[in-house]
Amino acid sequence: MNVFLLYLLLLKGTITAFAGLASLPVIQESLVNQYHFLTNEQLNNAVVVTRSTPGPVGLWVVSAGYFAAGVPGAIAGWLAMITPALLVIPLVHFVGRKLENPRIKAVMQAVVITSSGLLLAAAIPLGKDALTGPATITIAGLTIGLMLVTKLDTLWIILGSAVITLTLSSIGLVQAI
Repeated sequence: MNVFLLYLLLLKGTITAFAGLASLPVIQESLVNQYHFLTNEQLNNAVVVTRSTPGPVGLWVVSAGYFAAGVPGAIAGWLAMITPALLVIPLVHFVGRKLENPRIKAVMQAVVITSSGLLLAAAIPLGKDALTGPATITIAGLTIGLMLVTKLDTLWIILGSAVITLTLSSIGLVQAI
């Protein structure tokens, strides 16, 4: 595998994202659908690994790089993750002075809406791979419900889902994913 190509593909995702998982649709399209460097299951695992541990949400890109090419892939993912941050400093300086301009506001709003739509489009195939039976579908539904109607911190929702899944798997109602 060409690690430089992996870096460029990961960079394409991270440079177009404004939040941790917003790069997911672009990276899924490149690494899973186009180049087949990863499977949807490996991409799911990369997201789960980093969402289950402390640190920035965008760190999943490093895990995706690791799943694709081992340690060199993780380094490529790390570089792809930090490159936009280094490039944004001059951009913020330029745009910051023009942020009250209605055209700039409209562009920023369009980028946020587009990112949301792309994130939803990427979540559907990943969800299909992760939803393996009635128990996981129920947990996903409860999670969505809790996120929509409560102000419960996502950490508690993730921990609660993990405890429920561990309990259900220990009595044989859920198979290990």
